Amino acid sequence: MRVALLNPNWSFEHSVYFGCREPHLPLELGWCRQMLEGEGHSVLLLDGHLFGLSHADFAAELRAFRPDLTVVTTAPSYLFWRCAPPELRAPMALVRAVEGIAGRLVAVGPHGSTTPRAALRKLGVEGVVMGECEETVARIAGGAWEGLPGLAHHDGDGIRVNGGPRSARFVDAPPLAWSDEWVRRHRHHHHRFDAAPTGPGAEVEASRGCPYSCTFCAKENFRDAYRRRSPDSVADEVAGLRAQGVEYVYFIDEIFLPNRPLLEALVGRGLRFGVQTRIDLWKPDMLELLGRAGCVSIEAGVESLTVEGRAELAKNCKLSTEDLADRLVLAKRHVPFVQANLLEMPHDDPDLIASWRERLRGAGVWANDPVPLFPYPGSPDYRRLWGLPDDRAWERAVDYYLGTFDAFSDLQEARPLPLDQLEALAA
Repeated sequence: MRVALLNPNWSFEHSVYFGCREPHLPLELGWCRQMLEGEGHSVLLLDGHLFGLSHADFAAELRAFRPDLTVVTTAPSYLFWRCAPPELRAPMALVRAVEGIAGRLVAVGPHGSTTPRAALRKLGVEGVVMGECEETVARIAGGAWEGLPGLAHHDGDGIRVNGGPRSARFVDAPPLAWSDEWVRRHRHHHHRFDAAPTGPGAEVEASRGCPYSCTFCAKENFRDAYRRRSPDSVADEVAGLRAQGVEYVYFIDEIFLPNRPLLEALVGRGLRFGVQTRIDLWKPDMLELLGRAGCVSIEAGVESLTVEGRAELAKNCKLSTEDLADRLVLAKRHVPFVQANLLEMPHDDPDLIASWRERLRGAGVWANDPVPLFPYPGSPDYRRLWGLPDDRAWERAVDYYLGTFDAFSDLQEARPLPLDQLEALAA
């Protein structure tokens, strides 16, 4: 079968989205391509964001390729499935641009995983994959459809939802490879602040899922169960990227847990890398090894400066606020850039926040201004407010967010629009 995999050319104007605007490797589509090619399918992977493709460019490529199946993602890389743009503006517009020349159209991403019926109707595709997508996409390419677990699709005048979101095995995934041209174009070093890039960057997955269940994390319907790839596979992938000139890698893991075999395998490779993690999980000796392995950026979720606030967020943190500060300062001795992420919590006194941030800054650790919490469909916070997500879940979350807060992160648009207005722009 001939399969096209499409990553839209993303636009974030007037969105509440607070993720990075730079292009990132579309890892979900990379895994799909690897699995499909391994099963003998012909694959065309197009990244509108990385290559600056217009809708006309996409259409021209598909006309030449003549796909039997086309897959469109609804989030800019697996990195942002937990914090995707709520609106489907970019994939909706892309689907409209390639209708009639795409073969069977299928969408993958967090929107279809959490609200499959709404995603089907909005996008106008034939099916949406629920959960991690590579294995289900491969089964669709192999001829499966009716009754396929993890797929929602149109069925006459109705919609058929086959079970719920699926997880891929992932643990035995071989190294993921990208062409030299893709790597050359990837100049962005995600969440790196210690030095300016002199060569390409990349994103890599060492693990998926998280053993914790913090209330704000939207992972209930995708990438939930914790799984870890073998250190040898990750090290081989990194070695391949290094041979292509990559000098920095960002591990997109939901939580980069202490992993001595992997870190020891990275020592001496000349690689610089960044991670997102919980600082309370790292002992002093592992922080030293983390720095020696090449880590130059830590994004550490602290979220709240009170025991009550962390308990409300279900952080299950065993360290005190003072201990957390000491651990962050210790990490800074081994890693050039350390950030403590804070969320806007009613328990946290502004004076306490100011003094804590000032203390950390004095030790070289960055602590951000507390950011408003978005109740993503698929998170415990959403369930606490409204129950299980329905077809208006994304609209409801955005309306609540815009109605609750009048100031946003400096990464967000100053004047976000309601979801209905944003998605109307896709026409």
